[in-house]
Amino acid sequence: MKSTVRHARAGDLPEKHKAEHPDYEYTRRDFVPRGSSEHTLVSIYEIPPGKAAYPYHYHHKVEETFYILRGEGTLKTPDGEKSVRAGDLLFFPANEGGAHKLTNTGTDTLAYIDFDVIHGLDAAVYPDSGKIGIWGKGINRVYRTEDDTEYYEGE
Repeated sequence: MKSTVRHARAGDLPEKHKAEHPDYEYTRRDFVPRGSSEHTLVSIYEIPPGKAAYPYHYHHKVEETFYILRGEGTLKTPDGEKSVRAGDLLFFPANEGGAHKLTNTGTDTLAYIDFDVIHGLDAAVYPDSGKIGIWGKGINRVYRTEDDTEYYEGE
């Protein structure tokens, strides 16, 4: 993979809008998109009032850092909920202690930069809904954890 220096104005980055569930919606602008760097993803997210980008989750391999650009919200973590606002930095380690969900509880758009340190393959756990997602290396799947099976079943 050949890397090059990047320079862009945030407003010039293409937008990707996602709103597939009534509680979740975002617009994302990828500055360092998946596949363009070996270990880094950088995106700008905008979340409308009353919505979250993703359900409560944590990663096994991806570390995330958010910098809140504007707006305010509620951050759910294993330690409970707290208010966050423009100027706040948030770090989520790659383990259960890094579980998080950021919801826009303000009246204006919540915008933040998401800096991710990635590795080839990641598993994201969704404790509230009993799911696990497998991401990377061409895999993009979500499974119910209750469907656990024996290692040699079907062999």
